[in-house]
Parts: sequence; structure tokens; C-alpha cells
Amino acid sequence: MKIIKRNGAEEGFDLGKIVNAVRKANNEVSEENRLTEEQIALIAEKVKELAGDLNRAVNVEEVQDFVENQIMDQKAFAVARKYITYRYTRALIRRANTTDAQILTLIECNNEEVKQENSNKNPTVNSVQRDYMAGEVSKDLTRRILLPREIVEAHDEGIIHFHDADYFAQHMHNCDLVNLEDMLQNGTVISGTFIEKPHSFSTACNIATQIIAQVASNQYGGQSISLTHLAPFVEVSRQKIRAEVREELADVGVMEDTVNRIAETRLREEIKKGIQTIQYQVVTLLTTNGQAPFVTVFMYLGEARNERERSDLAMIIEETLNQRIQGVKNESGVWVTPAFPKLIYVLEEDNVREGSRYWYLTELAAKCTAKRMVPDYISEKKMLEYKVDKNGEGHCYTCMGCRSFLTPYVDENGKPKYYGRFNQGVVTINLPDVALSSGGDMEKFWEIFDERLELCHRALMERHNRLKGTLSDAAPILWQYGALARLKKGETIDKLLYGGYSTISLGYAGLYECTKYMTGKSHTDPEAKPFALSVMQYMNDKCKGWKQMHNIDFSLYGTPLESTTYKFAKALQKRFGIIEGVTDKSYITNSYHVHVTEEIDAFTKLKFESEFQQLSPGGAISYVEVPNMQDNIPAVLSVMQYIYDNIMYAELNTKSDYCQVCGYDGEIKIVEEDGKLLWECPHCHNRDQSKMNVARRTCGYIGTQYWNQGRTQEIRDRVLHL
Repeated sequence: MKIIKRNGAEEGFDLGKIVNAVRKANNEVSEENRLTEEQIALIAEKVKELAGDLNRAVNVEEVQDFVENQIMDQKAFAVARKYITYRYTRALIRRANTTDAQILTLIECNNEEVKQENSNKNPTVNSVQRDYMAGEVSKDLTRRILLPREIVEAHDEGIIHFHDADYFAQHMHNCDLVNLEDMLQNGTVISGTFIEKPHSFSTACNIATQIIAQVASNQYGGQSISLTHLAPFVEVSRQKIRAEVREELADVGVMEDTVNRIAETRLREEIKKGIQTIQYQVVTLLTTNGQAPFVTVFMYLGEARNERERSDLAMIIEETLNQRIQGVKNESGVWVTPAFPKLIYVLEEDNVREGSRYWYLTELAAKCTAKRMVPDYISEKKMLEYKVDKNGEGHCYTCMGCRSFLTPYVDENGKPKYYGRFNQGVVTINLPDVALSSGGDMEKFWEIFDERLELCHRALMERHNRLKGTLSDAAPILWQYGALARLKKGETIDKLLYGGYSTISLGYAGLYECTKYMTGKSHTDPEAKPFALSVMQYMNDKCKGWKQMHNIDFSLYGTPLESTTYKFAKALQKRFGIIEGVTDKSYITNSYHVHVTEEIDAFTKLKFESEFQQLSPGGAISYVEVPNMQDNIPAVLSVMQYIYDNIMYAELNTKSDYCQVCGYDGEIKIVEEDGKLLWECPHCHNRDQSKMNVARRTCGYIGTQYWNQGRTQEIRDRVLHL
């Protein structure tokens, strides 16, 4: 059994330390109030038993809580007072400087919690360590100065989660849709250098990767670009290449058809090089926060403005899918699955049925999903139903990063606008905590729910107010040079924070556990489903009320919960103990999802979750867990067609692993040893994470740097839906 120290380092559980701590407190009281040695030994053994029952590494605070309770159970109240006083005194000392020890463990790479915090950051790399160090300072400032005490305490207790506190000290926003069209067509400025409109497709791709890197370094969330914005430059290159071919063959006197045929061959090669630039640049770039840019590439034929552009866009999409199917080479020279860029493919009438014009692209997407876990799928049909603007028109557009969706918006000219907009930030409510705090009393549940939502409201306004007054000079690429706006130097971004131009997200987690506790049933049960839907509707109603109050687009968001799933689970266990089916895991369920252990088929799951996804207008994604599907592409296509007819946004979770020790390319398994979950090659039993490539869907995107123990347990527990 392992224990996580306050600085995040991990060590073996030492019973002797508990005995010594109790003895110290025991020696501070009069002899008649002291515990016997037998009682001290009993306390230590009971604490060990309680810690072991959690089936995960415990932290120091949890162990000390157990010790306190066991001393009290022995009726040794004087000893308990001494022990509590000692804890309080040590806490005051630590509060005087909250960052030094944490930063030192980051530098020495022995902070287990940070190692597993972000599945796409390698904590041994200097740039990541530098980002984490800065983050520790930001969190310290945020906790002590920038946020009200009640919000900090609620965050610490796992009642809410105030996302990205490590960036809150700066005036930075969450995620956005980059207006690549504006930047490419009208020029932009990068690092003080004017970048004019590109004169070829390959140059446009190169500029796009520079823009992606710059944007990623000036925000902390995901960004999305559309391949449609690159499509016009295919025609630019076509005309340029045709002119070159005509000049080369001028003395031969070839027919125009021959010129065009040769030009198209060369054009295909240029498209290949351009897409290769995007794929390799995104994978190999390190932004200032030490990771590859979290970028999503949107593939939507319906965005094309004319048939020529649509045909050219189809070529770009085809090349993008082909290159992703191939993958990228790891250090051993083996083709593996990269985490980024994330791909989204829109299912529409022109590509979703066999015999439709672009069915070949959909077949290619299915092969890509089976081998490389992407793309994810948006149903144009369902999105046009759900995303309706004030003019009554439906729109189809990409999310920002992995799942955060903008609300429909019409500008002052009556035209829909999505690119150039952004999300201000997220605060998430822990729904199981609301339920457990009510003790199962339905009236009390809604009272507590109201209080917690108001706490989230105040926390979200802290996020909003932190952005107010931000000068465009803080991030010129975003606010002055077209990625999000073209404001003047010295102008604030305030006008972009109101009126629906940007959004701000109320996140939620653990709807399953909340429903299970309050009704005794899963939310998939017809008797429990109405309660679950009423919880969702209540949060939507709150967002609507806050929007009317502030003229800010609050929107309900199905939180991804990468590391927070573990944090929330530990907080619930600490506050309420182990309750079967509710707090007996080291994770809680993402958003509205069916519990990962629940037996349900893919089509039933997608249909069921579609109702809840519709009530998450700020973003959410559904998934189905599937085995290796490379030899069953028709089944993948069937799921894709079902997505088109039934749910707006979904993905298929496949596996894509490789052991560098023995060359095994099947699924790397999760095993348990001494209470800790480890990744192991089933062929050679290699457990060295630095010598294996593991890629898993965690919460809407692919992770490749491993996960905390809670998320690892969740991955292990997943059942197949197909």
C-alpha cells in the first residue's frame, strides 16, 4: 500500500509512523488520560485497515483523519485534542510558504500526483516543469489573494472544482475557435512580423501551424481550426502549378488536358506535403506549457462555398485521414497513434449512405477510427436541430478543443458567427456530493443544490471578472491579429465578454452516482431517469437565469474530468465513507455518461445519452467502448450511421498500443500490485512506461502520458459496448 505525502511524493505505508505520531500526542497528556501501548497498536492497525479498504494510494491528510477518529473511538479525548492541535500548528507553518516543497518535488520528478495530472504532459521535461512551477505560484496567489475563501474551501473539499487555477493569476481564457480564414485571407502578425496572404496551399499549412502554436501559448485550453479555411489555397496552388507546367512544356505544345492532368498530380503531392506539415508540426511542437498544442481539426464538407472548393476540401480530408491512418513514428521507428491533432468528421447526407457522393471518405474515416481512434463524429442532422439561432436557423460547427461548444450567435449584421469566439472558463459542481449531503432527503437535495449552484455562479463570475479589463496587448495574436478579434492596441476585450459573443461554462460530474444515491437505481432505469433529467434541466434553468442577470452566455457543460475524477472520488470517500455503487470507486462518472461497468449495447447507450447530451448545450461527448475493429469496418460504419440519425457528437473508443521491449502491438493491460495499478505488456511483462506507447481515450481526447490512479481504474473497469 502506498501513501502520497503532502508534496506529492509517493512512499510505502509505514505503520511505525502512525504509532510514533500517536505516542507523541499521548506523552503530552497526564498519565491518567493516556492510551495504553495496546490501544496505540490497535489504532495503528485499524488505520491501516481503513486505508487498505480504499483500494488506492491514500494521502497524509486522509491518514491523519483516520488517526483522529480512532483516538476519539478509544475515548482518549485529551490525546485527540493534542493530536488535533499539533496538526493545526503544522498547517499554520505550511501556510506561511505553500510552494517551496511542491516545486522541489516537481524539479526532482518525484511528485506522483503531478506525474499523473495531465495525460499529455511529460513531467520530466524542463518546459513542463517550468510550466508546473509557474502554476504552483499562480495557485498559491489564487488561493491566498485572488479568490474568496469560501470558493477556495469548496474547491479543496471537492464540493466544486475551480478549473485551471494554475493559470488564473494571468488574464487568460479557456478555449476557442480560431478564425483561420481571417488570418490567412487578410494577413496576420506573428512575433512582430507581418505574415501576408499565402500564395500556395503548402505555405498556408505552414502558417496555420505557426498560428496554432502561438494561440496555444496564449491560452490554457483547446483550440479548433477548420480545413475549410485551407481549401481556397488548393485552387491558388492549382493555378500556380498549371502555369509552371505550361511554361515547362511550352516548346512541346501539349494539349491543355495534359497540362491539367500533370498539374493535378503535382497538386496532390503538394496537398500531401501540406497536411504532413500540419501533422508533424503539431505533434513535435512544444508550446510554452510544455505540451503539443491541444488542437482539433474540423472536417466538414458543408462549409465549402462552392462545388470547386467542396471538391478540393474532399481531397484535403482524404489526405488528412490517410496520414492519420499511417500514424507517426516513435523513437523506435514504429508507426504509433499520436494524441494530436484531434480530428472531427461531420456526417452529412452527402457522405453517410453507401452510394452517396463522398461515401469513400466515410469509409476512410471508419478505417482511421478502427486503427487510430479518431476521428470523432458530429451529426449535421442532429446539430442543425439543436443549435438554432435567434433567426430560427440551425448551424453545424466544431467544438473548441475536445467538447466545449459555443452557443448559437448572430452578429450585428444578422449573420451567424462562430470562428473567432471563445470560452471564458469552467467551474464544475460535484453532483454526488449534493446527493450525499442531503442524506437522500429529496427536499433537502434541492435546497443544497441551490446553494451549491449559487457557489458555482459566484466562482464563475470570479473567472469573468478576472478577464474584464484585459488589454488586447496581453495576447496580440488573439485579440489584435485575427485569431479571435482585431482590436486596437490598448483596447480592452470587455465587449467580447458580453452579449453571447463568448461563453462561460457550468460543468457537472457524476450524474450517475447522484441518481444512484437518491433513487437507488442507475439513471438508465426508467424509474430513475426522470430524476436525472430534472437535475439536468435545473442546471440549464440556472444558466438561463444567470444569463438574463449578467448578459453573459452561461452554458451547461459535461466536464471531461481527467484528474478531477480522482480528486472528487477521494473527497466523497473522506466526507461520506464507502457507499456501494456510489463512492466505492476511485473515480466518479464523467458528466451524464452511463457508468463504465454497466452492461449496455452501443446503440442503446447512444440513444439513451442523446437526451442528456441535448441538455448539455455548452458541450459534451458520448462514446462507445469497442474491441479491435480493424477487421470489422462494416460494424464501425453501422455505428457511425446510427450516430448520424440519433446523437449530435460521439466517438468510438478503440485501443492502440505498442511495447518497445518485445514489439507487441496489441492491448497493453492494467495490473494491480501492492494496491497500485500498473501498465504491463501481456507478452513480455514489461512495466516500464518509458518503453511502451499507450493511447487511450480519457474524456473526449486521446492521452498518451498515462493517468492518475482513479482514471486508470476507470479505464480498467470499462466494459465493451459492441
